[in-house]
Amino acid sequence: MSAILRALAAREWGKRRRITLLRHGAVSYYQADGTPVPSSDDVPLNELGRAQASAAGLALQDMKFDRLIVSGLPRTIETAQRVLAENRHGTPATETWAELREIKGGKPDDIDEAQAETVFTEVFGKPSNFGVHFLGGELLGDFTDRVHAAFARILADPGWNDLLMVLHGGTNRAILSYCLTGGQRQFLGALHQTPACINLVDVGDVAKADFVVRAINIAPPDLMQTSSRKTTLEELFEKYLAYKLNGK
Repeated sequence: MSAILRALAAREWGKRRRITLLRHGAVSYYQADGTPVPSSDDVPLNELGRAQASAAGLALQDMKFDRLIVSGLPRTIETAQRVLAENRHGTPATETWAELREIKGGKPDDIDEAQAETVFTEVFGKPSNFGVHFLGGELLGDFTDRVHAAFARILADPGWNDLLMVLHGGTNRAILSYCLTGGQRQFLGALHQTPACINLVDVGDVAKADFVVRAINIAPPDLMQTSSRKTTLEELFEKYLAYKLNGK
């Protein structure tokens, strides 16, 4: 038995790489007149989102990142820029991974009104609700598969130690679900992601699914998240209902 314990004592424990995973800051998917923006892909951060991104940057100012991945949508790029503007170390080159874009929704006018509550509020409301289309668009199962496949490729690359990823609420849920379930095809939608929130994941031996989730949904400047108890999709659903009921 002592030989076994000596071998264990000789191992280097806790040698893990770190992923700092952010959601982008707040955006406005509906315009001031209540109508939806022409393309949700192109929306920039709004005033609140810019403040949130800078606050996240201040919280991370002493982190030294050697790799940066964004989805390529403007809201992730702008968030990353504002986060790194507060950083005390060098800025890594930006990598764009389109596979990590947010789950794709349909157009508000194309949503079946009889299914509106389901596609807005229930897609992320049940674990692994793979057969539901998000806002009448992409299937949750297809979305989960594309994110997990991309994330597995990132994990397989040994060339980074401190990775910053600035992505989306749904994408982050898929990645966190992968880590929390040991790489299983699961989607835990209840892992809420507040705009510009910070998640921390330490990655050890990927073959052994050695993932240590250190933190989820740290959201400066509202750390206790007292401003609202609505989910992002509930807020979006309210705007959709106002748009439809006002006859836009």
